[in-house]
Amino acid sequence: MAVRHSGGGSADRTLALLWRNHKQAEPSRPTKLGRRPTLDLDKVVDAGIALADERGLAAASMSGVAKALGVGTMTLYTYVPSKEELLDLMVDQVLAERDLPAPGEPRPTGWRDQINLYSEQTRAMFHRHPWLASISTIRPPVGPGMLAAREYLLSACAVLGLSPRQTNTAALAITTYIDSAAGLEAESDQLERQTGQSHDAWWTERWDLWETYFDQDRHPTMTAIWNANGYGDGTREAADESYRFGLDRLLDGIEALKR
Repeated sequence: MAVRHSGGGSADRTLALLWRNHKQAEPSRPTKLGRRPTLDLDKVVDAGIALADERGLAAASMSGVAKALGVGTMTLYTYVPSKEELLDLMVDQVLAERDLPAPGEPRPTGWRDQINLYSEQTRAMFHRHPWLASISTIRPPVGPGMLAAREYLLSACAVLGLSPRQTNTAALAITTYIDSAAGLEAESDQLERQTGQSHDAWWTERWDLWETYFDQDRHPTMTAIWNANGYGDGTREAADESYRFGLDRLLDGIEALKR
């Protein structure tokens, strides 16, 4: 799966587009006469997300989005300067879909419950938009959606009484674990849909590995766990169990630091 990177557009242009609805109100200007435009940037971003959801990220090209909106590609460039800015706008809008309480809004009581809410919302987000798994956000789209999630996790960790550096590091560790795991989960689901074959069926086709090639003497621990039924009932169950196990142990470790 080809990986694309967010954060590749012009800094000034991208920030202005991402925060277009959050700027201080400007003095009203006289309205120019003429026909009101039928297209706006929100519709462009919505169309890009819809195409990526339905047909994959490659379909959400500038020409693809223009065709979906019934306009020429050059017309689209008057709303968004390049595919890099469009990608950042799509990603940040999807990040903002997560229903995470803002400051002052009701939220789960315990800090672990707050992290679990972030986990549930993030996994659901990747499930709705599996193309997110093919985007590297090492240089993230620093828009409202990204910052809202960052504020939420920092505030959830702040109640532990850790140092400011530890609070930030804990929030980053949680983000890295949950977002990475959710991305892999989305990629897994997408692969099953694309191939029409479950992962369990894929492994069953390769059963000859164990019958013909597997050497128990070279893999005694694997053999012992297999004989004790330690691998569970299926790939999906194993993935869910390992995700929950890893998140719980991560939170245990962070909680052990609290003062």
